[in-house]
Amino acid sequence: MKSKFFDYRIQPESIAQRPLVTRSSCRLLNFNAKHDIEDKLFSDLPTILNENDLLILNNTKVIKARLKAFKEMGGGSVEIFIERLISSNRCLAQIRASKSPKVGTHLLTQKGARFVVKQRIGVFYDLLLRSDDDLQLILEHEGDVPLPPYIRRETELLDEINYQTIYATIPGAVAAPTAGLHFDNDLFDALIRKKISVEYITLHVGAGTFQPIREEYIEDHRMHSEWICVEDQVIKSIRQTKKEGGRIIAVGTTVVRALESAHRNGALKSMAGYTDLYIVPGFRFNVVDALITNFHQPMSSLFVLVSAFSGIEEIRKVYSHALTTGYRFFSYGDAMFIQNKGV
Repeated sequence: MKSKFFDYRIQPESIAQRPLVTRSSCRLLNFNAKHDIEDKLFSDLPTILNENDLLILNNTKVIKARLKAFKEMGGGSVEIFIERLISSNRCLAQIRASKSPKVGTHLLTQKGARFVVKQRIGVFYDLLLRSDDDLQLILEHEGDVPLPPYIRRETELLDEINYQTIYATIPGAVAAPTAGLHFDNDLFDALIRKKISVEYITLHVGAGTFQPIREEYIEDHRMHSEWICVEDQVIKSIRQTKKEGGRIIAVGTTVVRALESAHRNGALKSMAGYTDLYIVPGFRFNVVDALITNFHQPMSSLFVLVSAFSGIEEIRKVYSHALTTGYRFFSYGDAMFIQNKGV
């Protein structure tokens, strides 16, 4: 299928540069089972859900993945963007520099932490940290929040709070699972009052989530891999929910990717490891019934995923409405509730 079918025009003013003060006060577009569009607030979410539904969220925690450094020999400045933590002293990273560093190059951060370039793997560099502190501690002290490229401003102190879900517990993501940014304590209290069950998976979002599809056909796009963990307890809750006639509601495309990856060889099983699952129209969804998600970039694998989930024409209808009625787009923007076209 041609990639151009997943393109659309968006004006810069539609791209949210900052979040709202109250997380759950953003807008929520509800694309209901009758394919009607309802304009709501995210705080209205409990009214859309049923008592026996199961919400599944991604508890990954965004690390401060951007580091400023310089080459020990020559002094040229570089920016290190961590893609993946391999161990306490090793990582995969992208490096921005006027001249690409060679294997063996030493990179020093502003506070003296030393990285050695061990090898190059595609667009990434394998970096070894030589320091008394471990990598996560150095990132916490020296790193910056890795805001997406479409946020056209410098990182602010508040981004350390805002670009993180309130339930983030497992460090490893370099981009936020943005659908979860809208949940606050008041909303969780409302969900508890309605007896909506909640479970958590982990998917460490990589920088590849922002990579556009450049190929003419979407099938030729090479999907990035991300680490996921879906535990036995989540599997049991899913089975029980489906047995009782409830819906599995994924909070974010990362949850869709994790749960559908965990369904293999005809069965849903616990899983811990990397997935490169690429969901395109024609994909059979075996687990997820409905999805809460932000509005995604044109020509992205995430826009392809939601089109596969609810239908290409249906998503065009949803996005057209959102663009013409002032919804805020992308990471700090508004959200939508959509349902699997096969349900």
